[in-house]
Amino acid sequence: MKRFSKYTFVFILAPFSVYAQQENPIDSLKQIQLSSVVIVGQQHVANKKVKVLSSLDSYLESNSAINMIKRGAYAWEPLLNGMATERSVVTIDGMRIYGACTDKMDPVTSYVEITNLSRANIHSGQSGAANGATIAGSVDLVRRQSGFGNKAFRGSVFSGIETSNLQKIAGSALQYSSENFFTDVDITYRDANNYKAGGGKEVLYSQFTKYNLSAISGYKIDTHQQLTASIIYDRALNVGYPALPMDVSLAKALITSVQYDRHLERAVADYWQTKLYYNEVTHIMDDTKRPIVPIRMDMPGWTKTAGYYSKLSGELSHHTWTANLSGHYNKSVAEMTMFSNDPNEKDMFMLTWPGLQTLYNGLFLEDKFHINEHWNALFTLGSALHYNYVESNFGYESLKIFYPQMQRSKARWLKNGAIKMNYNKQKWQLSFGTGYGERAPSVSEGYGFYLFNSSDKYDYMGNPHMVNEKSLEFNASASFTTPMFFIKAQTNYFRIFNYIIGISRPDYIPMTIGANGIKIYGQLPAATIFNASVLFGSPIADGLQWTGKMIYRKGSSGNLNLPQIQPFGYGATLKYQYQKYIAEIGMDGALAQTKYSPAFGETPAGAYTVFNIAVAKQFDFAKQKLVLKAGVENLLDRYYSTFADWNRVPRMGRNVFVNVVYGF
Repeated sequence: MKRFSKYTFVFILAPFSVYAQQENPIDSLKQIQLSSVVIVGQQHVANKKVKVLSSLDSYLESNSAINMIKRGAYAWEPLLNGMATERSVVTIDGMRIYGACTDKMDPVTSYVEITNLSRANIHSGQSGAANGATIAGSVDLVRRQSGFGNKAFRGSVFSGIETSNLQKIAGSALQYSSENFFTDVDITYRDANNYKAGGGKEVLYSQFTKYNLSAISGYKIDTHQQLTASIIYDRALNVGYPALPMDVSLAKALITSVQYDRHLERAVADYWQTKLYYNEVTHIMDDTKRPIVPIRMDMPGWTKTAGYYSKLSGELSHHTWTANLSGHYNKSVAEMTMFSNDPNEKDMFMLTWPGLQTLYNGLFLEDKFHINEHWNALFTLGSALHYNYVESNFGYESLKIFYPQMQRSKARWLKNGAIKMNYNKQKWQLSFGTGYGERAPSVSEGYGFYLFNSSDKYDYMGNPHMVNEKSLEFNASASFTTPMFFIKAQTNYFRIFNYIIGISRPDYIPMTIGANGIKIYGQLPAATIFNASVLFGSPIADGLQWTGKMIYRKGSSGNLNLPQIQPFGYGATLKYQYQKYIAEIGMDGALAQTKYSPAFGETPAGAYTVFNIAVAKQFDFAKQKLVLKAGVENLLDRYYSTFADWNRVPRMGRNVFVNVVYGF
C-alpha cells in the first residue's frame, strides 16, 4: 500500500471543537425524505448523552431498525432491518467505502469516531437507494462541521476510563471559524485490555488499540459558492476477536474528499453539490497471538475506492425534487498464506478475493409532491450499471476450476423505485408505502474463494453466475403525540426473490482444517423478513421522563429460519434532569431466541434483562465548562449472550465508566 502522505489533501488544519458551544451549520443540500436519525453530536452534546465517549456502535444500536453483530469488543457489524451488510449501503458523508476483511471485521462504521460525527441518517428500504443499490436501506454517517460565522476559536479535551476492560479514552477537538473559512480537527485514542463477562470471567483476545484523526476545512468563495476538503485517518492495532479463530494486527483506513457547493438563482433548481472522494483500506488478520492453532496463516486484504456524486435539488409548483448522479470504482484484493508445520512441505498461497474491480454508475430521482396541507406523496426512481472484472490471472484461473464457463467480466443493470404517502395533522403522523429494488452479489458472494465461516464452520465459495437479488417491500408507520404522551409504531415487510445464501455442497472437499464442508453461494426462490417496533414515552413529573420500546423481527424461507434475526426485544429508560444535573436508569432485554438457524451454526440464545445507571453534572466557568459523567452498565453483573453475539461469546459484565469533557 502507498504511504499515507501521498494522498493527503493539502489544506490548513486549524484547531476545532466537537463538544462545544453554538454551531453555525454551513449550507447544505436539503433532505427530501429522512426515515430516522440517530443524533450523535449537536449543540451542548455533553448535556444530551449520558455516556458521551461511548462507541459509535452503541449509538447506532439505540435505533430500533439496527442490530449490531458482535465478534468482540471492537468493530461491530451493523444489520439494518434484520439484514447483513451485503444488503445495505453504509456511507460516510455520502462516500462509498469497501471493507478489506473477508470476515467482516472492518465495517465502515469502524473507521469513524463518535466524537467527530453529528448524526446518522438512517433510511429503510428503497428510500435509502440514493447512494447505491440496496435491499435493506442505508446508513449515512454525517460528520460534524462548525461552518462559517463570526471569528472564533473553540476547543475541548476529553478523557474517559472503563473498568471491565480498563479502556482508556483520550482526545481533543479544536475548531476555528470565520466569515469565509472554517476548520475542524478531532483526535481520539482508545486502548482496552480483555474485558470481563458477568461473574468476572475474562474473555480472552478482546483487547484493542485505536487512533482516529478527522479533519474538515471549508472556504467560502463567495455568497453562493464554497469548497470543503476532508480527511479521516483511522488506525487500529492488536485487535482481538474472541468469536473468531484469528485476530487483527492492523486495520487502517485513509478517507479523503473534496466537495463543491453552489446556490443557484433559478426558478426550478436552487442547489448543486458535487463531491470527489478517494479512500483505501488495509486489513491484516493473523493468528500469532493464539497459542494453539492447527496451522499458522496470514490473511491480509486491501481495497481502494474512488468515486463521486453530484446532487441537484429544487422546487417547482407543488414539487420538491432531488436528482443524484453517483458512481465509484473499487478494487478489492485479499489473500491467504498457510504456513506448513513441516519444513519439508511448501507453504500454501491463494487469493481469496481475486483483484476484483467494480465500476458502478447510477442515477437516483426523488420527488415530493405536496397534495394539500396534510398530505404529500414521495416518489423515487433509480437505475444503475454495475460492472465487475477479475483482474488477477491467478484468481481468474482458480475460480474457473469451479466455473469452467465463467467470463472474466460481468455487467448488471440494477433498478429501484418506491412510492410513499405521508399524512400529518396535529397529533397524528401516518405513512404507508411500497418499493422495489435490486442488488448485485457482493465481492465475497460473487467471487470469494475458500472463505471460512467460524459460525457454521464451512468454507464458502463465491458464485459469479448468480442473478440479481430482488426485493418487494411494504412499510407503514403511525405516531400520536400530545404534551403528556407519545407513541410511534412502524413496520415493514420484505419479500426477497433470488435470496443469496450459502448452500452446502457435500461433493466438494473443504480446504480449512476442521471445516464441516463447503458451501457455495446460491439463491433461494424467495425469503421474507418482517420488522415491527413500538416506541413510547411520557413525562411523569417536572424534569422526569419515561420512555420505552418493543422490537420484533422474523425471517424465513419456507421452513428455514434465516440467520441473525432478533427475537422480541424490549427496553425502558427513566431520566431525571434538574438544572445542570442528569440521572438515568435504563433496562434492556429480550426473550429467548427460539427461531434460530442451526444450518448456519446458530445455537439458542437465552432470555436476559440488564440494568444500567448513570449520573452527570455540568460546571460552568465564564465561557468554559466542565462536564463529569459516570455510570454503571450491566449493574447486576449478569452473564449472558444474545442472538447478535457471534458464536455466543458473552457480553461485558459490570462496567463502571467515567467521562470528563472540558470545553473552552
